[in-house]
Amino acid sequence: MLVLHESNTLAPESSRSIMDSVNTSAQDQIVPVPPARIQEPLQIGNVPVPTRFFLAPMAGYTSMAFRLAVRENGGLGLVTTDLVNARSLIENRRRAFELSETCPEDRPVAIQLYGHQPVEMCEAARRMVGSGASIIDINMGCPVRKVVRSGGGSALMCDTMNATQLVESIVKAVNVPVTVKMRLGWDDQTPTAPELSRSFEGIGVAAVIIHGRTRAQGFKGNVDLEGIQRVVEAVDRMPIVGNGDVRTLADADRMFRVTGCAAISIGRGALANPFFFQQLDHWARTGQPGPEPSFEQRVYMMERHFHGLLERRGQHYACLQFRKTLKWYMNFTRMPKPLYLSLINLSSGEVFDEVLAEIKASGPSGELPSQFDAHIPVPSGPIDKW
Repeated sequence: MLVLHESNTLAPESSRSIMDSVNTSAQDQIVPVPPARIQEPLQIGNVPVPTRFFLAPMAGYTSMAFRLAVRENGGLGLVTTDLVNARSLIENRRRAFELSETCPEDRPVAIQLYGHQPVEMCEAARRMVGSGASIIDINMGCPVRKVVRSGGGSALMCDTMNATQLVESIVKAVNVPVTVKMRLGWDDQTPTAPELSRSFEGIGVAAVIIHGRTRAQGFKGNVDLEGIQRVVEAVDRMPIVGNGDVRTLADADRMFRVTGCAAISIGRGALANPFFFQQLDHWARTGQPGPEPSFEQRVYMMERHFHGLLERRGQHYACLQFRKTLKWYMNFTRMPKPLYLSLINLSSGEVFDEVLAEIKASGPSGELPSQFDAHIPVPSGPIDKW
């Protein structure tokens, strides 16, 4: 079995070799030939991971209800919770425990913590292990001001010595694997990710997840695949997980081949297409993405998500949370616009079920989409004001 402490032997390939390694499907769509290595088993520390396709944490979106609904579709290797404030956990704040909620069906799961005080981070990590965390993930990538100004998130990348000491204390405090999520650096002038990754490998970190942008970029511009490649090349045996702008099979293939990463972490692509992991896994095993999900399967995904929220959070929160994702479900299912409008101000489970029955009876209003982009609202304006 391949473990996550492995040599980085998936060499980056030229654009010519990438273009050469393609198949043509029956629909004349270009489907890249998957790198052979991604079919191999994967393990993070002592935690088996079914596939190399991970669901990235997205604040406000990757609730346990969404994670469980996506898992049912198949192909998902590892999930990560929303980022959770370590101090809030220690202070027993309800919202922190809601964000970090998990269950046996949700595993393997990484619970992501942020903070900068070693004592608080270690105590929070121990509590999360007791709550069922398979892995503790440390957030060093969030660019949002309220996280950064407290010394957490991307701010940790500016002080490599203290960041390494913080992470080492957590590695020693828990008996589960510890991973780190970070960006390429604070800005283009301080690309600290390679140096930090080398240090983390030396203290026993199980894996590093790299979002291929700097903090200064926020979510603008294109992901820097060569920047992720430099992180891969900076370490000896600790695998690097690539993150950023993976929304199609071609994106996934490019991430693997250009960077040499061991796995990929997918955020917005999973909101746009909750069956993406199933398609990626089928592609890894067969070279083809498999059949598209039917209209009925897409609607059922929406139903599972909402009722999971309803069961765990009650009617008010479930309606508020689901309304945030409604636009993507409208695009994904092509539900008739009048029925979409009936859900915009969703206020109860009864209304949802009534409208859902109408959606099922009416069918899609147009051709069902395959893979497409998803716009996730992010803070706008100067990054230092986020």
